Amino acid sequence: MTGNQPLTARERRAELRERADYTGGVYGSMLAASVVIGAGALGSFPRLELVLLLILTSLAFWLAHVHAQLFGARLTHRVLDRRTVLHVCRDEWPIVKAAVPPAVAVAVSPLLGLGVSGAVWLALSVAVAGQVGWSLAAARRAGASGRLMAVTACVNLALGLLIIVFKLVLTH
Repeated sequence: MTGNQPLTARERRAELRERADYTGGVYGSMLAASVVIGAGALGSFPRLELVLLLILTSLAFWLAHVHAQLFGARLTHRVLDRRTVLHVCRDEWPIVKAAVPPAVAVAVSPLLGLGVSGAVWLALSVAVAGQVGWSLAAARRAGASGRLMAVTACVNLALGLLIIVFKLVLTH
């Protein structure tokens, strides 16, 4: 608010972008990669099953994070009004958003001529790329230097590659 005047829609959007927290996106991407690994280790499965598993798992984790944030707010004796609940829901939504690209990769994999194994690798690659992308977005939003952005990208790439190593160990 400027003075006693409410924010305009443009000012509210700018404020939301400024407060944006991408940690849920990084976490959601790692979660998606883990779901893909788990499903891929089980062998053959319908693609729709993996798409649904990615989206539903991310929704379950989103709800868990929302609950944890709201429970934490309640423990600190903050009022849980509608605005607070919606704010927490919105802040945790990147967990779900991060699962969408890997799910889309699985859904379009037949159009690319990929079998189930190829779909798993494509979704895993997309999830790891998303993880790196979300971390870079967070670093940029925080005003990190180029060097620090490179470090966060490398750390998140290493974590993603660790998940890939798990897949290789589980399937071989």
